[in-house]
Amino acid sequence: MIARTVLYLMLVCGLAFGAKTLDIYFVDVEGGQATLIVTPQGESLLVDAGFPTADKRDAQRIAAAAKRAGLSKIDYLVVTHHHLDHVGGVEQLTGLIPVGTFVDHGPNTEQGAGAEKLNQSYARALAKGKHLVVKPGDTIPLKGATIRVVTARGETLKTRLTGGADNRSCGNVQKQKDDPSENARSTGFVLEYGKFRFLDLGDLTWNKELELVCPDNIIGPIDVYLTTHHGMDISNAPALVNAIRPRVAIMNNGPKKGGAPAAWQVIKSAPGLEDFWQVHRAVAPNAQNVAEDHIANVDEKCQGLGLKVSVEKDGRFKVENERNKVSKSYGKRTS
Repeated sequence: MIARTVLYLMLVCGLAFGAKTLDIYFVDVEGGQATLIVTPQGESLLVDAGFPTADKRDAQRIAAAAKRAGLSKIDYLVVTHHHLDHVGGVEQLTGLIPVGTFVDHGPNTEQGAGAEKLNQSYARALAKGKHLVVKPGDTIPLKGATIRVVTARGETLKTRLTGGADNRSCGNVQKQKDDPSENARSTGFVLEYGKFRFLDLGDLTWNKELELVCPDNIIGPIDVYLTTHHGMDISNAPALVNAIRPRVAIMNNGPKKGGAPAAWQVIKSAPGLEDFWQVHRAVAPNAQNVAEDHIANVDEKCQGLGLKVSVEKDGRFKVENERNKVSKSYGKRTS
């Protein structure tokens, strides 16, 4: 009788937040990006691979996260854009774990010695797998979730996604100077898993963000928003953040990179925001930070700990801090 009771309780607890969740790992790569998505079907998509370093720091951290997720390979690796903190670690990563398909917006649009070095490194990695070039409107065929590209190579999606609507709050929106860099060419996407929606725009900059929401909000409401460009204030335009109404924001900043006070305040003040988490405590002058238990790394010289989001198909999800095991659960979106 006791054994049956214990088994029943185990089953009930398992159903409360089941083993078959979609999981998103925000890996600390010190102010770059490495976001690992694993579906209930066991397929995986990694967004960017951080920096290249002599000790393969970022590649090692990503490979360790993949191992924790039970992966022996990465099915898709999305390179948002050709900058050192996003594509630089790709070649080192492929030396540690196989990658099936590399996804990008096409060739690097920048020139110079640094760009050419990145190009050569990425080409060596590409030779180890398949290659998929995407444009706005394309879907990445990850089993178990819908991933729709909304920005790529400076182009933005023009047709509304779920929840998209007219946006009447764009009348006084101010543009910034046009950005000719790879940042503005970032590949960004919306992930949908059941009723849950996640937005990752890479390092997309201000004017391109505006194209997504003004005068037509083609994105719609978002459950988890990875703050654009590590929380820099040349991104995270208030018009974008307010239009998508994120319930939870996660900032993949470094101790001295990203997390600009102006952008931090825009995100913190977003309508309907329930919570805000950071990969790092920001230590720059005038930096603002969330509560310490919502920060994965509180020391400047850190252990490289991360955040994890676990998602149920009905829209419920949970965020967990790897450093202190603090977690918080969020219900289904009500509007």
